[in-house]
Amino acid sequence: MPERDAGGHAVSGRHAAAVRIGVLGCADIALRRMLPAIAARPEVELVAIASRDPARAAEQAREYGCAAVSGYAELLDRDDVDAVYVPLPAGLHARWVAAALRAGKHVLAEKPLTTDAALTAQLLDRAEAYGLVLMENVMFVHHAQHARVRQLLASGAIGEPRSLHASFAVPALPDDNIRYRPELGGGALWDVGVYPVRAALHLLGADLRVAGAVLSAGSGRQVDTSGAALLATPSGVTAQLTFGLEHAYRSAYEVGGSAGRITVDRAFTPPADHVPVLRVERGSAVEELRLAPDDQVGNTVAAFARAVRAGGHDDPDCLRQARLLQELRDAAGGARREVQALTST
Repeated sequence: MPERDAGGHAVSGRHAAAVRIGVLGCADIALRRMLPAIAARPEVELVAIASRDPARAAEQAREYGCAAVSGYAELLDRDDVDAVYVPLPAGLHARWVAAALRAGKHVLAEKPLTTDAALTAQLLDRAEAYGLVLMENVMFVHHAQHARVRQLLASGAIGEPRSLHASFAVPALPDDNIRYRPELGGGALWDVGVYPVRAALHLLGADLRVAGAVLSAGSGRQVDTSGAALLATPSGVTAQLTFGLEHAYRSAYEVGGSAGRITVDRAFTPPADHVPVLRVERGSAVEELRLAPDDQVGNTVAAFARAVRAGGHDDPDCLRQARLLQELRDAAGGARREVQALTST
């Protein structure tokens, strides 16, 4: 099967040890970002696309020159699939990730891995027991701009870190969007709140706890559409986080230190051609560091393929993130926990 680039055109040079990937579903994130990235990377081979709608699967499969599969279970039965990408709604992740692991497939699952920390822990334990890779698709941590920020912090560029302010918010979505459906794991916390929470872990370390949180629902909504949280480390470093689904667009963070601050705009979902600019302030001096563009989507696909070939993936922040999200939700007024037994799926 020929390799195809992001535009669907055949190219040569497919990696001999390419990880053969099947896709469970035709979600928007899959169509816009992940399928083009999978098709373009030599480390992976797009083998099949599954959908509950055979016509939709066939349409996408034609574009990428791969097989169309009717139904997710049928794709999991295929012997020519090493791994699956799961872009389904969050409320369906636990069922289909568990099914994929039982079928012996490595899994790249959209964030959040599940909407319950206990389920996330169970799935991670199961993957380890089976010797399979289970990776949560938090793509921004694979962008080079955040590695540069961590280098600056480690070098003392702004002194000792004191605080983080992080925000991710998007304009209102159509009323029938799945993010407004509670039975599918909708809500601002699970969709956009993951980003500032993960940024806090990525930049401030693992010792964060929730000091306070608020979740609010817009008029007529059955899920939270905005939220804010205050996290803190034992030493008093704080992270103030905001997120929402019905807001002016915002995707940024600022790390404040004892001697300055670092500001990153377009922090979480920059396109591959975006030129990042890190603003570093020290007293009255301001420096803008222009970085080379980087493709966090392609980088994520490549990282997953490396983990599969290496036989393991170590990402303790996945479970830490799940626990912080659970803490945040509980602190905001007691979200009803819907723990599902994996044995029932």
